[in-house]
Amino acid sequence: MSNGKMPDLNALMKQAQKLQGDMAKAQEEIVSMTCDGASGGGMVTATVNGQFDVVRVKIEKDVVDPNDVGMLEDLVTSAINNAVTKMRELTKDKMAKVMGPMAGMPGMPGGF
Repeated sequence: MSNGKMPDLNALMKQAQKLQGDMAKAQEEIVSMTCDGASGGGMVTATVNGQFDVVRVKIEKDVVDPNDVGMLEDLVTSAINNAVTKMRELTKDKMAKVMGPMAGMPGMPGGF
């Protein structure tokens, strides 16, 4: 019970437990999500999952030039980086929704 000067520790504990559960649920959801990135006007696409693993790379045959392997390497790198950037933003947004006003506090999870 609060006396007006001291915070209600039971209420704080309940809030902390709820936040912990909400964060665990959000993290589980993030793991199952994927994001696609593209480069070369969609000629190369990459998909990453919520653990930032590359799960698929698709390359259109028109972009494959044995005389310019460097361009293909750059396109693949760019597509992967694009997908990772999207996943990072999606993860950050999802965790910010769970954390609410505490999202920017030092020491709180979700700083990606």
